[in-house]
Amino acid sequence: MSFLVLLLVLWVEKFSAWRAKIQQDGPWLRLLAWVERQSDFIESPWLAVLVLVLLPLVALALLLTLLEPLAYGWLALPVHLLVLVYSLGRGDPLAALGPFRDSWRRGDAEAAYLVARRDLALQAEEGNALLPQVQNYLLWQGYQSFFAVIFWYALLGPVAALAYRLLALMTEHAEQPIVRERAVQWRHAFDWLPVRLLAASFALVGNFVAVSRGLLHELLNWDISAAQLVVQAGRAAGEVAEPILGEAGVASLDGLWQLLVRAAVLWYAGLAVWTLLL
Repeated sequence: MSFLVLLLVLWVEKFSAWRAKIQQDGPWLRLLAWVERQSDFIESPWLAVLVLVLLPLVALALLLTLLEPLAYGWLALPVHLLVLVYSLGRGDPLAALGPFRDSWRRGDAEAAYLVARRDLALQAEEGNALLPQVQNYLLWQGYQSFFAVIFWYALLGPVAALAYRLLALMTEHAEQPIVRERAVQWRHAFDWLPVRLLAASFALVGNFVAVSRGLLHELLNWDISAAQLVVQAGRAAGEVAEPILGEAGVASLDGLWQLLVRAAVLWYAGLAVWTLLL
């Protein structure tokens, strides 16, 4: 059933507007704001993480335990699908890049800077630094929005996928530094394995020699962040050239997107083979 859910997620993502309707974070964000106002949780930030992440996971696990014995488990399929869609990243990275791509293609660096700040929350100190930042943004969003969630769903099911997204939301929205720090630590642990699998996938579908030469010594490094690793692997595998204003710069973004697509096809092919062998 898991592989069927993964296929349905692609349909929901590409051919429906359900994702925006399902990804409603308001209730959870209000709970986060309430927790951060309580002194007990600030003094015990691990308790805040347990309340904000563990309680929803327990509720989901109980619901699945009740539904899976019924109708050969088919009643649990909609729950799997809803949870997995909710656990995907927020927004569409490719659509968000549209105004930047248009400005960069025209050679209008000033407009590209403005739309990058408005749409992507990126700020570059100098013109040559802007395109690399956008390339890094595309690689990171592709990983955290899709690959990390798919990995944990395929390995441990919807509970793990939801845990990853809740930790990501806490990392992005927590206002208390101590709470955010604990969420970052947990998310780093969740990112450690899938980001290395994606780096290996980049090597298989891109420039294998460049990735292995540049990242082989970093594979077991606990301290390197997931963002650093996915960016270094993606840029090496995609053979990203020096930033150039105009069509060539836009082509580098297209190349990185195609690298992500090829890696996704590789993952789905591997999951299909794994499903057949089980």
